[in-house]
Amino acid sequence: MERRLAAILAADVVGYSRLMGADEAGTLAHLKRLRAEVIEPKIKESRGRIVGSAGDSLLVEFASAVHAVQCAVEAQEGLAAHNASLPEDKRMAFRMGVNLGDVIAQDDTIYGDGVNIAARLEKLAEPGGICIASNVYEQVKGKLDYNYTDLGSHQVHNIMEAVRAYRVSRAKPTSVFSTRDMLALPDKPSIAVLPFDNMSGDPEQGYFADGMVEEIITALSRTRWLFVIARNSSFTYKGRAVDIKQVGRELGVRYVLEGSVRKAASRVRITGQLIDATTGAHLWADRFDGGLEDVFDLQEEVTRCVVGAIAPKLEQAEIERARRKPTEHLDAYDYYLRGIASLHQLTRESTVNALQLFYRAIELDPEFASAYGMAAWCAVIRKANGWMTDRKQETAETERLALKAMDLGRDDAIALSRGGIALAYVVGDNNSGAAFIDRALALNPNLATAWLFSGWVRADLGDTETSLRHLAT
Repeated sequence: MERRLAAILAADVVGYSRLMGADEAGTLAHLKRLRAEVIEPKIKESRGRIVGSAGDSLLVEFASAVHAVQCAVEAQEGLAAHNASLPEDKRMAFRMGVNLGDVIAQDDTIYGDGVNIAARLEKLAEPGGICIASNVYEQVKGKLDYNYTDLGSHQVHNIMEAVRAYRVSRAKPTSVFSTRDMLALPDKPSIAVLPFDNMSGDPEQGYFADGMVEEIITALSRTRWLFVIARNSSFTYKGRAVDIKQVGRELGVRYVLEGSVRKAASRVRITGQLIDATTGAHLWADRFDGGLEDVFDLQEEVTRCVVGAIAPKLEQAEIERARRKPTEHLDAYDYYLRGIASLHQLTRESTVNALQLFYRAIELDPEFASAYGMAAWCAVIRKANGWMTDRKQETAETERLALKAMDLGRDDAIALSRGGIALAYVVGDNNSGAAFIDRALALNPNLATAWLFSGWVRADLGDTETSLRHLAT
């Protein structure tokens, strides 16, 4: 394992899932052509090295911050020129982020906070744009004659300290992606659930608000006719003042749900408003008050009202299918949410803490399938980062947790998918893992992480074609 200082460029396609949904084969071919004709030649010219590539994303390492920023700017210019002649619904925009930081090099790729910050900066960029960290700005100012706009400090996901960001552009921007020509709307209803504001007056309660949003996203995604934007995409707007119409254009959705959560003592209040992102019109708004013991009922009520507002004629059976409690035990659920929040920090210590929180949730509710699945998922993170200390014991425990998740969670897509990937990656049982992930996708075809896990396992099984298709979903 080697540590070194590197400039890292992270890039991915804006609204890739929407493009794939409209034309899978055409989108894959278009992306392949852009990489071969525009992006990869610029990387080679700038002496960069691709160290990660999954679906629509790229991770590139450079020895110089100047080379990384120059590559990003010239690649975006090439992409803009390529897209200028295409109709709006066929254009493919990239966001890019550049950071300078310490990385861990292992198995031809790189890990660490330096990589994570680059990925978070990329999420702050506009379509067709570039965001760089302040340490990159200090390296390139005076050396590259570009425009630099100070975007201030941002508290980005999974990073403890705020990150100061700068927007980079030529003196005359060449991007053809304005706020007027983002993604075409899909034929079927689509929604993004933005992070709810934590109104509790205690930043430590942020995990509760985030957990509520994740549960609402999961519940809505069980409605098969509704396309729900994944958490990772919607949470890029956390802590940012947003224009709902622009969010709709950037994510390619018709509806946006926003709201707030206030938790005080044993009471909780959830407010929500559903907005038509094409017009800015408010379709529905309401407030839900209750005791903490009623939190699942409040979640169900929010979900029911949102689904009902989008499709008043929806059959009641579809609404009922989207309303399922993960556990009846409130304290177990609280520990579960804390565990998820801890996992998102992606450090050795936070992963150990998350596992203990999931164990506590299981202790309080021994039939909490999702908690078993997330506990097994902790082992995936530990193995991937080289954090296991007793591989034999941890592998055996992971197998126990994964099988328990699958036994208890026969209708729980989270339990099945997390348990399935743990069984495949940690235990080495790819066939069983793939089968359970397939079951998760049958239950919830909108579960983005399950498609990702399926792609990984299919790659290990040698089914490259299916792997690439699932990774791109």
